[in-house]
Amino acid sequence: MTEHPGFGAMLALLLDRRGLGGRELADRAGLNEDEVCAVLAGDGPGEELLRRLAPALGFRAVDLFILAGLAVPDDLAPLDAEASMWVKRAVADAVCLPAAGRSELLRLIRSLPQEERRSGFAPKHLAPLAGGPGARVVRMLQYRNLSWSGMALTLAYATPTYLSAATYGVIGSGRTELTPRLVTDFAAVLGIGARDLAALTGVVLREVPPPPPPEAVDAAALLWEGRRLSAAQARHVSELARSMRGDSRDAHLVELPGS
Repeated sequence: MTEHPGFGAMLALLLDRRGLGGRELADRAGLNEDEVCAVLAGDGPGEELLRRLAPALGFRAVDLFILAGLAVPDDLAPLDAEASMWVKRAVADAVCLPAAGRSELLRLIRSLPQEERRSGFAPKHLAPLAGGPGARVVRMLQYRNLSWSGMALTLAYATPTYLSAATYGVIGSGRTELTPRLVTDFAAVLGIGARDLAALTGVVLREVPPPPPPEAVDAAALLWEGRRLSAAQARHVSELARSMRGDSRDAHLVELPGS
């Protein structure tokens, strides 16, 4: 089982892959170089630093909080945990649509009014929470409002990865190692570069992975934008996606292993 190397070590690996130094990162983030160097040397990052590093690195702030092992602030969490069942169905149907249909759904999600948060977001606990790379990646998926079954469905439709829901719990607990295939496919639905995610998780990609297919790129965008939806809004999007697909109401179901 791979242990958490610390945020500074992961950041150093990412910067090394990109050929960047601490000073250049600090300049991009509008930070003092000493602040960045202290984190690279092992100091724990603060909330404000992570928020400013995220756009400078081209990352989502929520993912940096997870990588740093910090609690995710409410404003970075999905709006409504009850939306998860509808989001996963919408994405599964959307990837079966032509590009124009996927774009239409994305525009719809972005056009829906922002509702007020009614409760905190509490993803399922990963037990035992190993803190290794598998736990971090699964936590990122949870903050895309995906349950284990949602991960199984989304990855099965959008990528070549075809696993049971329970397997994602095993990956999150650190009882199985990440493989190059898993890292590549997780990166696709997270909207993160595969080589960046490989550097952050310590997985060696022997070959440069091809770009993710358009369906996976759109699935990542739909998942991200879907985080701002209430359950009622997500259900509306899901029903529209199903009608656009034109299949039966259970068209999104697949026979996943172990189901």
